[in-house]
Amino acid sequence: MTLDQLRIFVAVAEHGHMTKAAERLGISQSAASAAIRALESQHGVRLFNRVGRNIELAQTGHRFLPEAKAVLDRAAAARGVLEDVSQTVAGSLSIAASQTIASYWLPRRLAAFHEAYPAVKLSVTIGNTRQVETNVLDGRADFGLVEGRTESDILRRATVDEDRPMLVVARAHPEIPTTRAGNLDIRALRWIIREGGSGTREALEDFALSQGVPPAELQIFLVLPSNEAVRQAVEAGAGATIISELVIARSLAEGSLRAVPVELPKRDFAMITHRDRQASLAQMALKAHLTGKADASASAE
Repeated sequence: MTLDQLRIFVAVAEHGHMTKAAERLGISQSAASAAIRALESQHGVRLFNRVGRNIELAQTGHRFLPEAKAVLDRAAAARGVLEDVSQTVAGSLSIAASQTIASYWLPRRLAAFHEAYPAVKLSVTIGNTRQVETNVLDGRADFGLVEGRTESDILRRATVDEDRPMLVVARAHPEIPTTRAGNLDIRALRWIIREGGSGTREALEDFALSQGVPPAELQIFLVLPSNEAVRQAVEAGAGATIISELVIARSLAEGSLRAVPVELPKRDFAMITHRDRQASLAQMALKAHLTGKADASASAE
């Protein structure tokens, strides 16, 4: 049994699909299938049941999964020890980031980090805040970067920047009516929003509650899976949204969107890490780079 076989087994178990697991690992579907067959053959067990085009964990697979994850965690810890001993900032780092951060905030910072630490290999996966939190908890990501709230008390949070949500509509959108109290009548708007679990949707729900409006009473016209899809739908006149200034800055400058003057609180961009996992030199260097704080590990190279 090899570490590669264990990584493939865990990925297939988590995805319930051979092709999706292979894509995440950057290998071919045939290589993933061969690794699972070899693992089963070597030990005379069946780890998965094949159900149509999908697969699901067999009873043996369920018993084996936590042990396989534990071995991979120990291997990562051992690699970190060797890096610490050698005082070389090297290795690989996996980052899970929410869409706004991954698309608009992170790329330039990772490029600068690579210039400083070229021996560190970086990989980024994108999801909403809930998905990023899960990836860090499960050990599929060394770091998470989110703009929404996290729920687990075994995660550490460190603020890396601030973001400004804005309420925007299309340039030709009619004026928004007000309530008797003089506030925007947000019940009268058709809203274009992100899916549940995203920090962007959380910002809208928080705003509605601050106005005394239960989110369930908003007119939700479209629920879309990406910031870009939301931006384009709003530009097309489909409704209003609350979204990061980073996403719509160019559209505001070009005039395809206009901002509605309303006071919205800023929100944090936060790095999340698992409190029980030992950080390698590379992880400490990246944390220092993204938070802008002095860290002894950042000068260890």
